[in-house]
Amino acid sequence: MRPTRPATLAVIAVVCAAITWLLLRSIYTRLPPLPWSAVPALLVTALAEAAIGRDLRARIAGRRGLKPAAPLFVSRMVALSKATSLAAAVIAGLALGFVAYLSGSLSASVPQQDAVTAAVTLAAAVVLACAALYLENSCRVPNAPDPDQNGERARLS
Repeated sequence: MRPTRPATLAVIAVVCAAITWLLLRSIYTRLPPLPWSAVPALLVTALAEAAIGRDLRARIAGRRGLKPAAPLFVSRMVALSKATSLAAAVIAGLALGFVAYLSGSLSASVPQQDAVTAAVTLAAAVVLACAALYLENSCRVPNAPDPDQNGERARLS
């Protein structure tokens, strides 16, 4: 499995933003106001993933006093971080589409509120994507010494 690249997440966000912007051109007037409730959920998830990443990094590094991380747990955290970063990219794209669409009509009350909500949601989604990438990076095993340097290869042959 390859590490998630930020460029991939950016492409997903831009594609989702373009689709959202196109869709909003025809249905925005029929939508209810945007809820702000996604922001705390995104931020709590980001905080949890960052905390897990910090703990996991210490366990994998073998710091004294900590139990080593179970390999199955680490693989589950990699899967969680990949899924979360993709979901955050989609959410960021949706919010970016709203911000782009609503930027031209900020004089009205409801579009202005929706634009602020979308901008804050966009920021929270970016924070979540960063936390997910940090968790994924924390799951990497530190560079193991090269067997040739210690003469291990000669003993294994």
